[in-house]
Order: sequence, then C-alpha cells, then structure tokens
Amino acid sequence: MLDVRRLRLLRELARRGTIAAVAEALAFSPSAVSQQLAVLEREAGLPLLERTGRRVRLTPTGQNLVRHAEAVLERLEQADADLAEARGGLAGALRIGAFPTAIRAIVPAALVALARRHPGLEPMVSETDPAAVAHALRAGDLDVALIHEYDFVPAPQEPGLTTQPLYRESMYLAAPAAAAAGAAAAAATAPGPDQGAVLRAHADAPWITATHGTLCHAMALRACQAAGFTPRIRHRVDEFPTVLALVAAGQGVAVVPQLGVTGPADPAVSLTRLLMERRTQVAFRSGAAAHPAVAAFGAALRAAVPPELATPNSSG
Repeated sequence: MLDVRRLRLLRELARRGTIAAVAEALAFSPSAVSQQLAVLEREAGLPLLERTGRRVRLTPTGQNLVRHAEAVLERLEQADADLAEARGGLAGALRIGAFPTAIRAIVPAALVALARRHPGLEPMVSETDPAAVAHALRAGDLDVALIHEYDFVPAPQEPGLTTQPLYRESMYLAAPAAAAAGAAAAAATAPGPDQGAVLRAHADAPWITATHGTLCHAMALRACQAAGFTPRIRHRVDEFPTVLALVAAGQGVAVVPQLGVTGPADPAVSLTRLLMERRTQVAFRSGAAAHPAVAAFGAALRAAVPPELATPNSSG
C-alpha cells in the first residue's frame, strides 16, 4: 500500500525540482527526504526517480504516480471538508496568506465579519508574496491565500490548487507632479489613449519597482518593455506607500495598483490611470472549496471588497 505522506513528497519533488528544495520547504533533512522516496520506490516496485549526478528527475512512472497523488490528495481535502461540516461549529486555526495591500484594505474587515459569525475560529494571517503561495499551500503551511496577477504577468496554473476570482483594480503611473506635465504633453501627441506612450514619456526617468523575484517587479519591467524600453531602476521597494513617498520626493516614477494609492491625495504626486489591471483571487488546495472554514473566509472576503473596486464579472 502506498503511503500518502511519501506521495506528497514525490509531488513536491515534481514541483520543486530538487530534494534539497523539498527538504527546506517541508522542514525535513535532505537525507530523510531521500530515504522516504526510496521507501516509496520499494512500495511501488518500479523506479520512480532517475539520478544524474547530484540531481534527480522523475521517470515516466514517477510522473504518472504524481498525477494519481494529486487526485488522492484532492479527495483527502474533500474528506476533511466533509468531516468539518459534520462536526458543525467552526473552530481552530485557519492559516491565511495575503499580500500587503490586501492585508491593509480587505482582510481586517473580513476578519471582523468572520469573528462575528464564527467566534471559535482562529484566523492566523501571514504576509506572503503571491509567488510563494503555491508552495506554502501544498506544503500545508497555509489553508487559504490571496494571490494576484497582472495583464503582463498572468498567474501560472498550479497543480493541486484551485482559485476563485475576488476583485479587479486599476493600475496607475505615479510620477512627481513637477515632471508629469511635460510627460503628459508628450504622451498627448499619441493618437488616442496609448498606455505605451504614457510609459515611454518617462523612459529616461529613474524607476521605482518592487524587489526582484516578485510579480510586481515583473509587471513593471514587462509593461515598460512592451512600451519599447527597459526601465532604469533606481529603487526597489515593496510597500506602495513608501513607493509613493519616494515619488513625491522626486526619486523616480512607478506603476502602482489602485489599492496602493488610497488615502489623501499628495499634490506632489501625479497619477495617470493605465489600461492595465491587477486581478486578485482566493487560492486553496484542490478539494477544499467546500471546507466550511475556507468557504466562510471566502464569503467574508467578498463582503469586504470596497465598492470602488471592480468585481470579476463587471465590464469595468
């Protein structure tokens, strides 16, 4: 009989690529991961891994077993959801991952509503970049999370995970007000609304982006490249209020989402709406959609979305 815990290790190896990465993600030693995978091979009676030097890759049999593992783990999530429903009365920890703007603008109101309806539930929020959510969910470090994608950085399809759309928001170019007038005049020479012209008007300016490896960084870089230039990055900052403070200080220009520009308008910052969008989704392990805690948090999130944000089904 195949062991589910070992199947999970094989699935993680298929997603992460190395035994060391699996060990780090699941808080095991590499030798322990190797030993458990060796036991799984003996249980299967066929080679599951091919070793080439220090690296391993899955055999066709191993890849096929991963597909079965995905189905098994999804059914286990469904079973857990059924048991939680049968117990009635939500209680215990709910581990939530979210990115900073959502934690500030959406999550607090959702937690208030959740506590009112389910006082026995203990939500635990961790700031998590969307790029790290898939691994955290599959490893069991999170139960539910908020992720986002941009027009130039679509979210990849992640095996073992399910997503539900939550809201859409506009994107803005933030520039020092003193420099924005000339750039606006240059962009206005383009025939009709032209996002590329707006961005190209600031091609020679220093840029402020998120840190390397984040979706926000990739979004800004690819948007500029689509407009025909590579931005000259001066600052790398993840928190949007800090980004806007740097823009106000004349330190550069940046692309920021709608939730990043809430609060009193700063006369030192000029905001130009772009044609781009950021779309936020709720993510959880496949099979967990019916789990009462996950469903309750999803409902609380939807009720907490500010009315000024576009809903997924609106025309925008």
